[in-house]
Amino acid sequence: MIASTSHARPRDRVLAPILLGVGLGTLLATSSLGAQQAPPWTALNRGSDNIEVLGHLPLGPDENLADMDIEQELGRPYAYVARARYAGKGPVGMSIIDISNPESPTKITEWQIENQDLHIGGARDVKHFKWNDRYYVILSLQFRQGGPNSDLGAVVLDVTDLPDPASVEEVARIREPSMPGGFHNIFVYKHSNGRVYLFATVSGPYANVYDLGTLIEEGQENALAGQVPVPDGDANRSGYHDFYVAYHPDTDQDRFYGGGTGGYFIYDVSTLGDPALEITLTGIRGITRGHTFTPSPDGRYVVAESEYQYAPLRIFDLQPALDGEVTNVRNPVSAWTAHWEHLVHNHEIRWPYVFVSGYMDGLQVFNLSDPADPQTVAYYDTYLGSLNSENPGVMRGSFGVDVRNEDGLIVVSDMTTGLWIFRMEGFQGWNGEDWGMPDISSAQKWDEPVKKKVISQ
Repeated sequence: MIASTSHARPRDRVLAPILLGVGLGTLLATSSLGAQQAPPWTALNRGSDNIEVLGHLPLGPDENLADMDIEQELGRPYAYVARARYAGKGPVGMSIIDISNPESPTKITEWQIENQDLHIGGARDVKHFKWNDRYYVILSLQFRQGGPNSDLGAVVLDVTDLPDPASVEEVARIREPSMPGGFHNIFVYKHSNGRVYLFATVSGPYANVYDLGTLIEEGQENALAGQVPVPDGDANRSGYHDFYVAYHPDTDQDRFYGGGTGGYFIYDVSTLGDPALEITLTGIRGITRGHTFTPSPDGRYVVAESEYQYAPLRIFDLQPALDGEVTNVRNPVSAWTAHWEHLVHNHEIRWPYVFVSGYMDGLQVFNLSDPADPQTVAYYDTYLGSLNSENPGVMRGSFGVDVRNEDGLIVVSDMTTGLWIFRMEGFQGWNGEDWGMPDISSAQKWDEPVKKKVISQ
């Protein structure tokens, strides 16, 4: 079943097209922006009655926002927003936002790549992590050949002493001269072995895995911990686009969920030097390349995106593969879309809810309690452009979404309008055990060991 929602939305507002791109290895302390004066569109009925806009922070005339990440500890109220560059407009780097008062988010500082006007490309993804009682942010970068830093994949910043902007310090860079083009997406995972790893897309048929503790303490030389291949991949084919990594209690495995060339692939990465392919999702009608791919906390269901216009999110039931009946799953049990003419970009699962950054459809939330019949439960339109604007295409609008488990805060980055902070009625926080699920999500528990299941022999 395909669940679709289409909401009447005012489209007579036209913003100048905003595009993404490039940066400068300096930190820029800034004053508070936005949020003091209510923008004119707040009077419009842009969302469902159960979504409250707490705060909104425009980040400049050329917003050029990409993905974003928020820390999970209430005592560290910080959001990190990647700044890309489209059509040579805007900075390349990252903005650090104080969201301690969600009604008045404030930009603390920025990091920008040095000599940014010489670079071709920009920042794409951002994640935070903790190692040895210090806090870090890692920013993925993609610069093309013809400009500097085409071999630069990521920059690591120490952000332990925020909110002091002067304390933010660059501590490491990851370069891959043999794989130019940088890292399109990244995921940071605390492994069951206690180490913290970066999974990164590279220009090859695999994902690279770096030990972030080793990177911080020893430098890059010994930081590469493994590679997760695309099955049957070769050097002439592109690899992964996006991925997710989580502990799978039923098998006592660390599992990698990757979307890329050919579809979607699930590996056991408990031993990073020897990843084992467990399940494939290939031969799916309408999918030649996977994008964002996220499992339910118990690993039974997966939500799969394929980034092309008209593509819905597809929901698959992996139980036949988990039971050993099949190794490849081809048919979804349902699908969901906000608007049949559009597509969504990223999503976060806090079972049974799926929080979606839906490009031109803004924030969308649907309920997956019945995976065969997903239902939209909330939405808010963050995109202010016109369907008939001079900027063609549907890949514009809300880009990234994240959820703070402690209190249920929802944060969205919109390519054209900035950072948005929401509250959904009745959603005051999330713990999987409250829903009869493992307490597993993209939010890593830096100070807790993985609760490993005892497997009977």
